[in-house]
Amino acid sequence: MNEARLPSEGAGVAQRTRTISGIEVIPATADRWPDVMTVMGGNGGDRGCWCQYYRWSSSEFSALGAGGGRRALERQVTEGPPPGLLAYIDGDPVGWVGIGPRHEMGRLMRSRTLPLIDDVPVWSILCFLVRPGFRRRGVARALLDGVIAHAGAAGAPALEAYPIDAEGQRLDVTLSYVGFTSTFEAAGFRRVVETAGRSAGRPRWLMRLDLAEKD
Repeated sequence: MNEARLPSEGAGVAQRTRTISGIEVIPATADRWPDVMTVMGGNGGDRGCWCQYYRWSSSEFSALGAGGGRRALERQVTEGPPPGLLAYIDGDPVGWVGIGPRHEMGRLMRSRTLPLIDDVPVWSILCFLVRPGFRRRGVARALLDGVIAHAGAAGAPALEAYPIDAEGQRLDVTLSYVGFTSTFEAAGFRRVVETAGRSAGRPRWLMRLDLAEKD
């Protein structure tokens, strides 16, 4: 089975820049590591998982230890292919979305709550992170549109995500890093199955976008 790969560094990546409503979305390549740090770590601290939680098995993630998440993400960004995309407003890095082929995600492949529903080599959208002061300005949607364009250009057959349904309520964005079903539905994703996964106390939906249908 042929599997699409995330583009590596170089001209091909630069050409996949997208500007949406004044928000520029660009793959996180090696030269942009300082910008990843700005979005992820602020002052360079090691809090949070640094978009590593789903990329490793449970034991591997635990073995990363203190500061291991940051070091792992730095390796992934530096060595490529890009493990995520960055959003910019007026040149300032303001948001991140983590992506990658699901079959490369150790915890996802073993997950009992976010099921593997078929053998399509989907890419998974792992998380969104938007800096304080830039939230509720369309950054997450711009990042999502950027992922769709980026993955489609690389030949990915489909995208998969695991957001929550806010059911019309305003939720703390720090508890909803997985995104909202409404954002994905507006971008053309369809609900496939309500999973046993939870975030912000709400069930997570497995959602799909078949990129071949967008050609």
